[in-house]
Amino acid sequence: MKIDAKRFTRIVAVIALTALVSTFGAQFAEAASPVRYISVSSIGTVKAEPDAVRLSASVSAIAKINKDALSEAGASATKFRQALAENGIDKKDLRSTTLNIYPEYNYTQDGGSVLIGYRATQSFEVVIRAAATAGAIVDAVVASAGDALSINAVTPFLIDSTKAYEAARSSAVKNAKARARSYAKLLGVKIGKIIWLQESSAPATTPIVMTQAKSDSGATEIDLGEQDVSVSVSTRWAIS
Repeated sequence: MKIDAKRFTRIVAVIALTALVSTFGAQFAEAASPVRYISVSSIGTVKAEPDAVRLSASVSAIAKINKDALSEAGASATKFRQALAENGIDKKDLRSTTLNIYPEYNYTQDGGSVLIGYRATQSFEVVIRAAATAGAIVDAVVASAGDALSINAVTPFLIDSTKAYEAARSSAVKNAKARARSYAKLLGVKIGKIIWLQESSAPATTPIVMTQAKSDSGATEIDLGEQDVSVSVSTRWAIS
């Protein structure tokens, strides 16, 4: 029997198109079927001891003319920097935050405002990466700059938070899974794999006020306390 080539080609094309439509139809039906899931949010929190301290300090001087005030404040600032360098503080961990020169007045009820000179002030922020040395560094800079120096704040913080956030992340996911299982049990369904997750992390916080104290040896001690490191996650878990 002789087969028409054109007719044969059309038949093959129809068969192929039918198979393609059938395949895509099955895939579309599968994609169109809604995915059932449970949405839960959770927070994981761990406590971590700060490993660094941020020191805020300033030096100031007053003189009859602003040039002399700036020069005297600069001399105290040099002593401050030298004390930091001698105690292992790298230049990259020291930065100036403000430099001010302004007239200073003495106010009296009888005489009113009387100019007594010009005050120059330079403020610094120091990152002390070894928290255990913070007390000794405070003592060193106070001894070097003397009464020209003011300690404005000493704040512990977590400079390397990688491990703490990993632990908080693990806790958040475990809590989310446990919560999803609890809901699945209440609803009479089975929990499957996680199909969606979004994380939001909060900066590490210090729950206690930073304090300074003197030990029996007379050296300044820095109380580091603990910081809360938290990770919040929103999740979706497939159910069947």
